Order: sequence, then structure tokens, then C-alpha cells
Amino acid sequence: MTPDSLRAALRGVPDPDWLDTALRRVAAEPTDITRLFPAAGRRCGRAALPDAPGWTADDAARVLLLTALPADHADHADALYRHGDAAERRAVLRALPLLPIGAAGVPLLHDAIRTNDTRLVAAALGPYARHLDPAAWRQAVLKCVFTGVPLAVVADLDARADGELAAMLAALAAERHAAGREMPTDATDLLDRLTAHSGGTGTVDRSTPTEA
Repeated sequence: MTPDSLRAALRGVPDPDWLDTALRRVAAEPTDITRLFPAAGRRCGRAALPDAPGWTADDAARVLLLTALPADHADHADALYRHGDAAERRAVLRALPLLPIGAAGVPLLHDAIRTNDTRLVAAALGPYARHLDPAAWRQAVLKCVFTGVPLAVVADLDARADGELAAMLAALAAERHAAGREMPTDATDLLDRLTAHSGGTGTVDRSTPTEA
């Protein structure tokens, strides 16, 4: 999602004038975001947005507030996350890929992934997760499997999945089978894809084929 598409999806919020004013205030007085950010749920509502599947009005409004800041995006995102409730933290995580902060928000991803809040885990595995190093990303994918977060939320899953992730999933599948428990279907499907890609060896071959 882009700021423009989120703004369009928020056309029917209960108090559009409040949002317009809040965005102008944040652009002019960045510190005002500390009181406007929490208020977004009350003023814009928490309903799902038909034109932005998977988004709620408060999520979208809070993301727009962060993108409206003129500077210091990383510092504001960190403070709002650290002091926010679960809904506010999720909005910060969803805003990260839209902010000009490079990898400065990675500590927030690590914090979210350590929690057992599936909403935060899912938000942390969005597009901004490209900044996670491979080992941390693999562990985050396993966290999704453990906590029941659908792997469909993991951005660039097939592009980043590798032989090490396949081995980790295979070990988890064997452990669960021994305990009489099943793996989630999406995790089994991913393991099947990785195994097929590696020719059944359990190691995904991502080398460039040589010409015959």
C-alpha cells in the first residue's frame, strides 16, 4: 500500500476533517503526533477498509500520520512503538516500509517477533522485513509456524526461502510427527516447494545453471 492508496481508502471514515487537520498539524508541528497517533482509533474508527484488504481505519490513519512527518521519522516511530498499545505498535510496523529510514527500524522488528502477539509478528514480516538478516528472517518464519500466523503475510517468502529454512522446517515437521502433531498446511506446502526445487535433497540450489 502507498500513502495515496491508504488516503483514498479512508474516504469514508467517521471524521475525515479530523484526519485532514491531524495530517497538517503533524507536518507543521511534528511533536503533535504523540497525542494524535493514539487518538486515531477513536476519531477514525477501527473498521476494516473495503478498498484496502487487511487494513483497518486506525491502522491506515496512523501510517499516514507517520508519513506526514517532515523529518526524524525513525525517532518518532521508535517512541510511538515503545509507548504504544498493540494496535499502535502494529501501525508503526506497517508504516516502516513507507518511511525514509533505511534499516533504522530493524530493532522494532526484533522486538515484535519476540512477542506472542500474532498481530505484531504478522506486521513485522511485511515488506520492511527485507532488512532482516537471513538468520533472523528464518527464525521469524519459524515463529509464524509456531504461532499460527499464515505464511501468506511473509513478504518475499518464496524469493528468500533457502535450503537452511527447508532444513529447519523439515526438523520441525519430524518433531511434530513424532509427537503426533501436524504441521500447518502452508508450512508443509512451503517445505514441499523447497524440497522439489532442490531435487529432493533438502537443500535448495540457487546457483546459476551452466550452459550445456
